[in-house]
Amino acid sequence: MTTEAESFDFIVTGAGSAGCAVAARLSESGRYRVLLLEAGGKDRNPWIHIPMGFSQVYANPRVNWMYQSEPEAQLGGRTLYQPRGKVLGGTSSINGMVYMRGNAADYDEWRQRGCTGWDWDSVLPYFRKAEHQERGADEFHGVGGPLHVSDQPHRSELADRLVEAAIQAGLPPIEDFNDGRQEGAGYFQSTTGKRRRWSTATAYLRPARHRKNLVVRPNAQATRILIENGRAAGVTYVSGGVTRTARADGEVIVSGGVFNSPQLLQLSGIGPGALLQETGIPVIHDLPAVGSHLQDHFYVRLAFRCTRPITMNELANSMPRKVLAMAQYMLFRAGPLAANGVTAGAFARSDPRLERPDLQFNFSPYSYASRDASGAVAHPFPGFSLSAVHLRPDSRGAVHIKSPDPLAPPAIRFNFLETQSDLQALTAGVRLARKFTRQPALAPYVAEELLPGPAVNTDAEFEANIRMRSAVARTGHRPAACRGRIDYPDAGAQRSG
Repeated sequence: MTTEAESFDFIVTGAGSAGCAVAARLSESGRYRVLLLEAGGKDRNPWIHIPMGFSQVYANPRVNWMYQSEPEAQLGGRTLYQPRGKVLGGTSSINGMVYMRGNAADYDEWRQRGCTGWDWDSVLPYFRKAEHQERGADEFHGVGGPLHVSDQPHRSELADRLVEAAIQAGLPPIEDFNDGRQEGAGYFQSTTGKRRRWSTATAYLRPARHRKNLVVRPNAQATRILIENGRAAGVTYVSGGVTRTARADGEVIVSGGVFNSPQLLQLSGIGPGALLQETGIPVIHDLPAVGSHLQDHFYVRLAFRCTRPITMNELANSMPRKVLAMAQYMLFRAGPLAANGVTAGAFARSDPRLERPDLQFNFSPYSYASRDASGAVAHPFPGFSLSAVHLRPDSRGAVHIKSPDPLAPPAIRFNFLETQSDLQALTAGVRLARKFTRQPALAPYVAEELLPGPAVNTDAEFEANIRMRSAVARTGHRPAACRGRIDYPDAGAQRSG
């Protein structure tokens, strides 16, 4: 069943981290009529807005695509759970809220490769413009912008000791991970404001919703870009079981994220010609780069039994403590639920010859035996975790459609650990994380190393453990310089219009 087409100046597919900002800015002047399509629903789930509530939406199919990767050959055929936001705000509504811009050298390297205007000095004014920094304005940060960025609401004993231990292990102290340098140990800031998550739906879309020239359509999944005479003329989408059409007098902006954007382009006949022919889709533009060059963070988590009952495990295992924590949050916006959980960490180099950090360490006052699409269950004793994340993997994967069905998930293949250098970097990360826990500041808090465990010591043992337990990081708000992305050598694949 189809309906008569509506007409807009701009159509944005995907109301996620990028789409909310794009639609809000395009509609700002009032000159253009803008349609924003989102496959998921409204961000009404209360757990979305409670900082510690991200654990409750990590595996909730109502707000999460809950993708799975294809079996990974270098990981013994394991599949990797891929949480992605399916709700207004996209993944910015379900992630760990860590605010991290990336390293200045990332942006300068883009400029060196031909991306004019993407060097650090050029993008910094836009970071400052976008930000409402709790610490106030300075040369790196701004106030008055839509995206609230805050310090941790309170500093925990364990997080303090982790930072001190990393410094004892040789890293410099750092107060601001977003001044372009990164290397060092300290507290993370988060995309929160007034002790609530500050997703792009909150930051950009909420202030714009009153505009008559902006139409926001949740529960509306884009299924195909209409191409007429070599240009994007509109979009078909499914809403309420009905196929609808919207036409664009100006442009169609594809903002479906690293997985759904290439999927939509391929469904529309833009992508690798051989793949499109195999799936029965007419080839409009044979563009092999669409869906290729997928890269993402890979991490290994270390877990420890803590000697003192000062972790989140005690909260997770006690109903009275949960009730008290909820009361603290609802009445005073205080207590453990007011923090995002990933409170502190560090950046370091896996090899001293590198010019900038390639490892990120995330600390969490919480431990569990395993975590997958069904969620995680805390250990029945005090515990904490420390993850070593590889930021610059050599491995490249792809996102490809598996059928012409627009509602079917795409095939996601990372090809992690294809190179020995990736494995060596992760091994160095695990060794360094373990070194942190053996420093005088933190060692008294470690009763036992649970993961990977004291039996893992040699390079061969580390390799086997990494292949068995490593996963994909999803902690916070990062630009494409340091999060999962697809590079399109042909700029025409990035935007249809």
